[in-house]
Amino acid sequence: MTKRDYDGPILEIEKLSISFFTRLREIPAVMDFSVKVQPGEAMGLVGESGCGKSTVALGVMQDLGVNGRIVGGTIKFKGRDLSEMSAEELRDIRGSEIAMIYQEPMASLNPAMKIGKQLMEVPMIHEGISAKAAYERALEVVTDVRLPDPKRMLESYPHQLSGGQQQRIVIAMALMANPSLLILDEPTTALDVTVEAAVVDLVKDLGKKYGTSMLFISHNLGLVLETCDRLCVMYSGEAVETGSIEDVFDEMQHPYTQALFRSIPLPGADKNARPLVAIPGNFPLPHERPPGCNFGPRCDYFETGRCDAQDIRMHPVPGNDRHATRCLRFQEIDWHAPVARAETTESTAVGAPVLKIDRLKKYYEVAANALFSGHKKVVKANEDLSFEAREGETLAIVGESGCGKSTFAKVLMGLETATDGAIRLDNADIEGIPIEKRGTDLVSSVQMVFQNPFDTLNPSMSVGRQIMRALEIFGVGATDAERRARMLELLDLVKLPRAFADRMPRQLSGGQKQRVGIARAFAGGARIVVADEPVSALDVSVQAAVTDLLMEIQREEKTTLLFISHDLSIVRYLSDRVMVMYLGHVVELGTTDQVFSPPYHPYTEALLSAVPIADTSVKKKHIVLEGDIPSAMNPPSGCPFQTRCRWKTEVPGGICESEVPPIRRLAEGHQIKCHLSDDMLARMEPVIKIAAE
Repeated sequence: MTKRDYDGPILEIEKLSISFFTRLREIPAVMDFSVKVQPGEAMGLVGESGCGKSTVALGVMQDLGVNGRIVGGTIKFKGRDLSEMSAEELRDIRGSEIAMIYQEPMASLNPAMKIGKQLMEVPMIHEGISAKAAYERALEVVTDVRLPDPKRMLESYPHQLSGGQQQRIVIAMALMANPSLLILDEPTTALDVTVEAAVVDLVKDLGKKYGTSMLFISHNLGLVLETCDRLCVMYSGEAVETGSIEDVFDEMQHPYTQALFRSIPLPGADKNARPLVAIPGNFPLPHERPPGCNFGPRCDYFETGRCDAQDIRMHPVPGNDRHATRCLRFQEIDWHAPVARAETTESTAVGAPVLKIDRLKKYYEVAANALFSGHKKVVKANEDLSFEAREGETLAIVGESGCGKSTFAKVLMGLETATDGAIRLDNADIEGIPIEKRGTDLVSSVQMVFQNPFDTLNPSMSVGRQIMRALEIFGVGATDAERRARMLELLDLVKLPRAFADRMPRQLSGGQKQRVGIARAFAGGARIVVADEPVSALDVSVQAAVTDLLMEIQREEKTTLLFISHDLSIVRYLSDRVMVMYLGHVVELGTTDQVFSPPYHPYTEALLSAVPIADTSVKKKHIVLEGDIPSAMNPPSGCPFQTRCRWKTEVPGGICESEVPPIRRLAEGHQIKCHLSDDMLARMEPVIKIAAE
């Protein structure tokens, strides 16, 4: 294999600058960016949206579109400058030597072609091998990416696969030509945390097996810790810190890196005693960058006349492995000083139950076959949900896609009605009242903050008008003037300038749009707010600000917050109690401390193991769930989790496969739905351990 003979850096980027040209101006997207990736090395590229991570990747692929141009520096692949190659040479290299995996797997798959044919095309085009040899290699690679029944997979169309399976096929396709460099651009963002853990595991193993070098683009520091050897932190088009994972995580030397770590919930963070610290200010637009240090206006250590006097170059950090920082003051700062700004708050007093759910069921009837719809099948989306939520409490609802979290939210909101069981809000039964028959009081009492702030605002209506429209619907204020005054108070509540009332949604960032969504949800004095993944579409630094805002408003308004999420780090940080769902069932329910420490339900144990944690002192028990979630149309017999449970073999008599487990109370307020004996539960060890200082 001549591909592996080269022993210098696989990728060498030197002082790279990339700009996009519009009719008005040149927009510099990447400036003075340098990075080296050695053979077999995995390099992580992290930073907020718009910092230039993907632009660097597209520069490596020489795919910047008509407006993008490299205006300075070089990108060398195996010692050769990519910009000097002909179109034909680049075509030969792309896909065979350099492969890229995108965030959205369906963007890389042809929906009208079987998986096998799509995989076979790669070596047949790049290497000219026979169809028989290409099929054998496709079968081997699909087996390598741990897909069940590889022969059936090759005969399937993309739409017949789950999101996690599609992403594995895209990884298989990238590996078909055995590339020297694999670029992964946020490859797990759209996936469940358990599927993400399996894909990350897979990428690491395949990197070792194939000796592939990797450029791993992500905004998730925990994922980078688990997959990469080295790390490059980007801010506003520049690399601000680069070094080995250990150096950057444990001995960070740039204020932005420090600020990023302070804004993510690590084990031990507490919403009252140790709140997260959001990064002040906003990310600068490319044509509005400040003089000197780009991070200067948001930096705690900024020094006027010095940090803004000149362009700042990368400085080597003495004594560390190729560790460098773009900070003039890095040797003067006490990096271990305690966080000054974190104010502690009193925990909210939890009141009486506001919401009681009793044996709630939601079934859908669907045609078993699209052509012959005589047969009906039942999808059991929610099966026997029973719990209560109290005033001023945050109850987190966690589980993978398809577990029934959002279906429950729809029934609660009145977008669907229950099949059976009861939902009692204060003293009224609401499970059978659809949204169009709900009175103003009931509609304003139960509100929702959605996952994607971009889809929930009317693009043709100003921010103030949208909030006033909600106030009008909720019957708040007798006149427009009264509603306008209340709208301005709501902007104050979500910490947005009052001038934003006249802005259009397109003029707002993602975090600002989500604040408008929160203002609208709280406009009518909501008793319950359902927050459906409210921060998953936002940058890490913005997540902290939006999360703390939700907590603050909840404390003031004594609202009950139902927080739907798959991010267990945020759940641990902000929730009072946690409900774990699997395939329509509540498999565990308890206080946050009870759910996050053993004994766990086996599914909770696997979920905790899958959470990427950006802390080198944390040791995790490694549990990867085999297989995908079964279909709710055809659930397994017995325990819903038995097809993926690693403890099943320890339960005698095949009871897991034949009987739905009873609900068992392990302690006051803590219940699980499991057949494991008390002895087995007592043997469970903590999944997450923090090494002693």
